[in-house]
Formats: sequence, structure tokens, C-alpha cells
Amino acid sequence: MKKLYNLSLVLSFTICFAQTNLKKADALFKNYSYLDASKAYEECLQNIKNPSAQTLKNAADSYYFISDTQNALKWYKKLYEVQGNNLTDIYYLRYIQSMKGVMDYDNADRITKEYLNRKGDQKEINRYVTQKRQLDSLAKTISLYDIKNLEINTSKSDFGATFYGDKIVYTSARDTTKFGEKLYSWNNQPFLNLYVADRNTPDNSLFNENLFLPNVMTKYHEATATFDSSGNTIYYSTNIVKKNKLVIDESKTNNFQIVKGTIVDGKLVNSEKVPFNSTDYSVGHPALSEDGRWLFFASDMPGGYGETDLYVVKIEADGTMSSPKNLGPKINTIGNDLFPYFRNRVLYFSSDGHYGLGDLDIYQSAFLENETFAEPKNLGTPINSNKDDFAFTIDAAGRFGYFSSNRAEGKGDDDIYSFIKGKQVCNQLITGIATNTKSKLPLSDVMITAYDVFNETLGTTQTNAEGKYVISAPCDKKVRLVATKMNYSDDEKTVQTASKNGGEIEDVDFQLTNYDDLVVKSKGVEKVDVKPIYFDFDKFDITALAVEELSKVVFLMQKFPNIRIKIESHTDARGKDAYNLKLSDNRAKSTRDYIVSQGIEASRIESAIGYGETRLINNCKNGVKCTDGEHVVNRRSDFIIIHK
Repeated sequence: MKKLYNLSLVLSFTICFAQTNLKKADALFKNYSYLDASKAYEECLQNIKNPSAQTLKNAADSYYFISDTQNALKWYKKLYEVQGNNLTDIYYLRYIQSMKGVMDYDNADRITKEYLNRKGDQKEINRYVTQKRQLDSLAKTISLYDIKNLEINTSKSDFGATFYGDKIVYTSARDTTKFGEKLYSWNNQPFLNLYVADRNTPDNSLFNENLFLPNVMTKYHEATATFDSSGNTIYYSTNIVKKNKLVIDESKTNNFQIVKGTIVDGKLVNSEKVPFNSTDYSVGHPALSEDGRWLFFASDMPGGYGETDLYVVKIEADGTMSSPKNLGPKINTIGNDLFPYFRNRVLYFSSDGHYGLGDLDIYQSAFLENETFAEPKNLGTPINSNKDDFAFTIDAAGRFGYFSSNRAEGKGDDDIYSFIKGKQVCNQLITGIATNTKSKLPLSDVMITAYDVFNETLGTTQTNAEGKYVISAPCDKKVRLVATKMNYSDDEKTVQTASKNGGEIEDVDFQLTNYDDLVVKSKGVEKVDVKPIYFDFDKFDITALAVEELSKVVFLMQKFPNIRIKIESHTDARGKDAYNLKLSDNRAKSTRDYIVSQGIEASRIESAIGYGETRLINNCKNGVKCTDGEHVVNRRSDFIIIHK
């Protein structure tokens, strides 16, 4: 759809085709004959070893303006290799959009971050982060839109469907007029005209198409119409013409203008130009609010934020219009912001300057009580794609509508798509991070599962390389989140989602413990990793020091509910053998009783046996003189894992 980005028409002059060279390519480019210019640059650049930056720009732009992103990317990449971060804002944008056009999103994001860091504008960085997060989360939800390519589309450009009573008016380059032999040099297609078609209610298909208002259709462009609620008043875009000839400025550019008229018996009468038209810049893509009080449009008039901005004028009861008001930097960007459509206090528009999937994406922004707009939100797939998506319209009930796209699976250049919109499901995002309890490092590939109060699964996701996750859950629900990973303990949290869409529940974090961090392995036997458990002399009561170590056993058995153990207690060789055997057995059973008192099922402890001094681990047996330190190592309790 880039052929209407600048809302302008350029007169082309005949150029000798005897020999393709740089001079000729530049001439074609200067005259906006981008299709022919792209071929000329492609041929002549094969013989130029070190082309200038301007030549690389022209070659890349020639392809970019005819939506050939694959070839545009090739030359923008060479331009980037020459200029690096000295690229201007607009060429950074086109380079990034071309990468998205071939779905190279990783590199597009990398270059975007490089550009934003170079600019150092924190507001722009924040907008990028917010919009990327919104689009990423949207990709994880089920789309409300069911789309279909219309049979009425042709191999030429068909776009801009809008409601006209129970009919649809749209723009097309199909050749059905006596002007068909005249081509628009930008893309070598016929000029655009307005057409009207009937709408088939069950499936939104269009049929019985005819030229709309034939008494005013000219041999140049007529496009993008909008109507008041009665269908009697029309605003549409057209070339500036005087005495059937295009009015051009010093750069040989014919700008677009908006014309208002009244429809009577299928004919346009009382047509007039809107007061903010100018031969020095373009205005077009008009869109009326339902009550007819606001007229939105696109323009490249001076003083804007980018190549093409969105504006609005207020229309009084007597038809008087206010001065155009720029919709501001929340809506407008350094790129192209086009095709406004206002319905139910929501502005829909297309932009290649906001964060999106590639080229023009369609966004929506709520009109607030203070007559400002909310942060734009990307409509996501399948409405948007890596190509141009634009001219979105929707019925008053929000059930169906149309949009246009030049995506690959279409029938021609630009195609019209219908959509059915399902009811919005209220969901809220929950985000957080999973870390290792011991190392505090993030854990990747942790499965996060959300359950409702009936233990039915609401959704699952996994943490990324940074240990972060995002999961969506229904509104107004108590949600139990369980984090699991092989060979790690589980962790769970419970949250209450909000009663309506919007915002997210942040910092719902999990700590998972690695099984290997809690055990020691020796000679094929696994034991709970604890320090020696000390008892008072000649006693088997659980001391405070013993509790500290036994809590590790309890923790392991709580976190790994399938584990079963057996307890073995031992003494040193000092004292009588029978006494030591009984004392150690009492200590083993006292230890077992404590673990059970902490909520561990008794069945998970297979046995608790004291072995006295029968299993010494050094040579400190009866009759052997040893130090206290040597005797200590024999006074131990082992918690042996027999099942996990």
C-alpha cells in the first residue's frame, strides 16, 4: 500500500530506454516510477563496486515503495554496512520494517534496540517495551478474529472497504473505465476509482460491484470514502485537478485533497473542497465519526511528527470546520500513520512507526473523556501480518467488518478481507520468574501450570532462558499456579485475578530446589545431606540443634512427595554394647517421631533402627584409644533414600 503513503501523484516523463544506466535509474526514481527504477538500479548496480549511499538509498527505496521487501532489505543492509548508526531515523525504520517483512524479527529487534539506545529517548524506549510486551502477550491468546479473503478481489489493488447503508463502497484499480489505458507510473496499474457492491449478510462477501458515482469519477485517483449516518454526505480523496489537468508543485508532485459532496439519486451534487486542502501538501483518507462532528484524516502537512500524520477537525452544525489538530505523539510516529476509522469512541488506524509485525499494522486507541487517546494497541494476528495491513472498518455492534492487506496469500496487490469478531474473553496476565533456591539463579524450561478451584487446568507455559514466564488466566478467578521441573522440587502460589481486563499480576515468583543439592551419594547409596545430629548425654530427646538438621529432612520429603526413607542411628564404641544398641534405637525412633510430627506420613519412613556401635566407620572400636574427634564421626544418624 506504499503507493499511497505520500498521498501524492507524480507526473512521469518519457525517458529513453536504449541503455540502462545510473543516470536513467535516478531519473526514473526522481519521477516516482519506482517499478521501473528498481529494475534499472538492479541492473546498473551490478557494475558499480562502491555505490554511493544515495544510490543505495534510491535502490532500496524503489523496492520498498512497491512492497518488495526481500530486495529492499538487500540494499538497506548494504546501506547499513556503509553508514552504520549514522543512518537517519527514517532509514532505520525502513531497514527494520524490511527485516520484519521477511519475518527476521530477532534482527529487527536487535537493530531497533540499537537505534533506540543511540537516540537515548527514554519515552520511545518505554513505548517500545510496552508495545512489544502487549504484542507478545497477544500472540499467546486465541484471536477474536476469523478472516476471509473476498471473491471480489482482483489481481490489481482492491482496498478501503467502508459501510454505505447496507452496501459497501471500496477503492480499486480494476480496469472497468474508459481510462483503463492510462497507468499510474508508481506501480504501472490503472488509477484508482470508487466502487459499490452489495453485501451478503451471512458471510460478508461482496457481489454485484459497480462504479460508484460515475458522474464524478475522473481519469486520476478517487479513493477512500466516508459517509455520514444518513448516507447523503460523502468525503473522499482525489487528486488536485484544474481544467481536467493535474495541478503540480515545483517537485512535479500532485497532492491529494479531500472533497465533500451530497449524494442525490446516485449522483454527486454540490461538491466542494474542504478548507484545509493545499497544493503544497496532501490530505486524504477521510473518516467521519458516527455523529458527524469529527472528521479524521491523514496528511503530510508541515509540522507533523513523521512522514504522514493523523489529524482531526471539528465540524459545527452549520458545516463550519475548525483548524486541523494533530493527534499528537501518542498516535503519530516518525513513520506513516494512515487510514483512520472512528467507531464507538475507538480510533482504528494503520502505522509503520509503532512496534508491529511488519510494514503497516492496524492499531486501536480508545478516545478518553478528556478528548485524548489511550496508548495504541496492536490488533495482532490474523488481522496484522508481516506486510501492509490497513483500512480497518467495523460495524456499530462490533461483530464484523473489513480490512485490507497485501499479504502473500492474497489474490493480487492489495486485497479486501472480511472478518467476524467473536466476543472478547476477559483474561489477565500473570508474570514472574523461577529461580534455584540455593544458587538464586534463574531456571529455564520450568513448566508453569494454572489451575482453577476445581483443579482443572486453565493453561500452561514454560520459563524462558531468563527464567521468566507469562501466562493468561480468566478474570475474577482464584488461580493456583504450580511450577515443576524434572529433578527439582515443585513450588506453587495462589492469586486472585481482577474482575475485568487490563493490567497484569506481576512478581509471582517461584523457588525450586534441585534434588542433587539436598543429597549426598556414596557407593551407590543416596542419603539426605545433613550434619551430625547431636543428642544430650545419655538422652534421646530432640534438641534445638537436632531440629535444625531434621528440618532439612522434612523439607526434602515435603518438596519431593514420592521419597521414602529409612533411618539408621549409630553410636561410638564407648560404653557397653547393649546400652549403645538400645540408646541408638531410641534416638532413631525419636527422630522418626519428630519427622512424622511435622506432617510427613509415617508410611514414608520404612524403618527407624538403632545399630549401636556395630557399624563403625573407622577403627575406634572397643580397646582402641581414639580422640574425641575420631569418636564423633561414628555418632551419626543416616537418612537413606530408598525410593524417589
